[in-house]
Amino acid sequence: MAKVNPGEFIRQVRTEAGKVVWPTREETIRTAIFVFIMMVILSLFFLGIDTVFGAIVSWLLTLA
Repeated sequence: MAKVNPGEFIRQVRTEAGKVVWPTREETIRTAIFVFIMMVILSLFFLGIDTVFGAIVSWLLTLA
């Protein structure tokens, strides 16, 4: 890759930054709510799985 002088680099960075499409406030809030809901659902799921496996391991250890 060819080396670029600092001025050209800054110009390229500004050009690329101008192409960024930022989400609206509504989209950001909707996405944050969705992430929170998914986090709660998945945490409850993994709590259940952990509880079941913990019970199975405890039962197996009582057999030994």
